[in-house]
Amino acid sequence: MVSDDDGRLESKPVEQTDKAVVFADLTGSTKLFELQGNTVATQVVTRCTQMLGRHFSMAGGRVVKYLGDGLLVLFDGCQDAIDSASRTRDVLYDFNLEQIDSMRTPLGLKVGIEYGSVIEQHGDCYGDAVNVASRLGDRAESNEILLGESLYESLPEGRRALCTSIDRIAIKGKTGLLRVWRFDWRRTAETTITTPLNLLNERVTMAVTQRADLDLSGRHLQLLPTDGALVIGRSESCGLVIDDRRVSRRHARIEWIGGQCTLTDFSSNGTWVKFGRDAKPVILKRDNCVLHGQGVIGLGSSPGDFTTTTFSFQIISDEI
Repeated sequence: MVSDDDGRLESKPVEQTDKAVVFADLTGSTKLFELQGNTVATQVVTRCTQMLGRHFSMAGGRVVKYLGDGLLVLFDGCQDAIDSASRTRDVLYDFNLEQIDSMRTPLGLKVGIEYGSVIEQHGDCYGDAVNVASRLGDRAESNEILLGESLYESLPEGRRALCTSIDRIAIKGKTGLLRVWRFDWRRTAETTITTPLNLLNERVTMAVTQRADLDLSGRHLQLLPTDGALVIGRSESCGLVIDDRRVSRRHARIEWIGGQCTLTDFSSNGTWVKFGRDAKPVILKRDNCVLHGQGVIGLGSSPGDFTTTTFSFQIISDEI
């Protein structure tokens, strides 16, 4: 508020600026609290979000606030926002590698980004771009970056080539459907190596000597740490296509994170994991777990049901 010449209070015009808005939320933290307890899990999550905050700040972003197991960051440029978000996977790789002896559940990250006019007030920010980025962050899966249409349109052609149109969604307060894009951070051309050479060599050795063997009705697949994620579902775009109505179009994903083979469920009906001869399977519903040893995975229902689509897995670890 400001005073005019007659002493009356007048509202100061609110300044709006165009920003790239990044919402980043950790995944795997819920399981971490279950396994490690509140004290240890809180310390781990806080350390991880602070590390991510430093990463975004060094890339030119400004952390507006921390949100428990996530953070809100503003960038002046869209490309800086995309590039820094794509490198968070390296940050988490280092963090998970440090925690490998004390954490069974690796932490991942889901990111939503949009570009538009933003109002900053009292340590927070507001606007359509903020709402859209938040909604995209909620909708993203573990280790996935989703972009709004305004941000996509603001990217240079080289970055657009790394994006895939996946859906149109409704956003509260906006008319019509918003087109959503997924950014493929595995194909990012610019990569900055910040780890010591000896640690990099250890990772190369680990990548060569670890694998996941999967068997489904006579089909045999091997997943190496260098292969990226294997998406399982009914959609023809999946790496492993399953023709079963109980299986979602994009049902689950198996990938190597921080030297551990991780299964993430993002289906409607869930995923069951039976380890070895354990009597009780682990049920995943929009959650993840680390695969170890050997066992059976059921898609959409328990592997104890003979009609369920199942496949066996064996995790091979021959590190030297």
